[in-house]
Order: sequence, then structure tokens, then C-alpha cells
Amino acid sequence: MGKLAATDRRRLKSLSHSFTLDFLIGFECEDDARRVMVALDKRLGRFGLTLHPDKTRLLPFWRPPQTQQRGKGPASFDFLGFTFYWRRTRHGHWRMWCKTRRASLRRAKKAIYEWCRRHRHRSIEDQHAALHRRLRGHFNYFGVSGNYHSMMLLVEATKRSWYKWLCRRSQRTRLNWERFTDMLLWWPLPRPRITVQIWGR
Repeated sequence: MGKLAATDRRRLKSLSHSFTLDFLIGFECEDDARRVMVALDKRLGRFGLTLHPDKTRLLPFWRPPQTQQRGKGPASFDFLGFTFYWRRTRHGHWRMWCKTRRASLRRAKKAIYEWCRRHRHRSIEDQHAALHRRLRGHFNYFGVSGNYHSMMLLVEATKRSWYKWLCRRSQRTRLNWERFTDMLLWWPLPRPRITVQIWGR
């Protein structure tokens, strides 16, 4: 961050600057976390910055004991479009997982639904290419290990939206689900792809 000269400050006195940085810090002891939180607030204050009161919090996010056979972890949290939580593996071990945040998935479904509605009269080829790009873009960001199911939910929602608005294109040539399924053999939607392995297999 550059330092403004006095003349620059006068010219820019009517502007409002906002700097945002999202980060996580993990601690083994709660006392350490509280001390750093107080020190961090003071340190940022020296530069005219503050911690966001609604987005800054302490969470108990320790691994559940191996003796806990049921239930969930102590907490979950949302970060950069993902929800992080604890889940048991097939071998019975607790492991941290992530999935697309519910609000993020809802927005993605709505955006594709609206796109299909607005562009339903374009050619099948053009619609397929556009939906393919949208899904690939989503997978490139949310394609994190453990998130396959959430991405598959978006693919299924895309199929339903595309089918619905293709059915509204013409009353003479009515599209049914069987014909639509056959169409997907020629114009398949992309499958989710894991692009980032956060944890080892």
C-alpha cells in the first residue's frame, strides 16, 4: 500500500477506501487465539484498519474424539464460498471436509436458471456451449477434494432448468424427458472435476 503525499490527500479527501482481506488462523489453545485477536486489532488500528465485527469470530473447531461415533464436529464455518466441517470417513476416522456454501450454490443455480430462460430461443449448440463454459468455470473454483457431491447438484439443477426452458420454446414440437435425455448424449454437460487436492488421499 503506497503512502499518499499531503497534496494527494487533499485531492482525494472525498474518496472512500475499503480494503478487504479474508484469512484464517488456527490455534491449539483458546487463550492463544484470544491474545492474538486482541493484538491483531491493535496492530491494524495503527494503520487505520479494523476487523469486521460481523465476520471476525472465534470458533471451536477441534477434531472430535475418536470415541465419538455419531453426531457432528463442534462447529462449522463458511469461508470464500465453502463450508468447512468435520465428517467421519468410511474407516471411522474424523476428517475435515468442505462443500460449496449453501448460499453460493443457490446463487449458481439461480444464475443458470435465469440464463436458460433468457436464451431459450438460441440454437441448441449455442446454449450447450454457454452452459458448458459456465459449469467449467464453476468447477475450476469449487473443484476441491470432498466437494464432488455439491458440484453434481449444480449439474442436475442445470439439466432441469435447461429442460424446462427448452420445453417452453415451441408448442408444436413438445420435448419430453426421454427425448431430452437422448439429446444429452449428443450435447452432454460436463461432469464435475476435482482440480485441487487440499488433503492427501
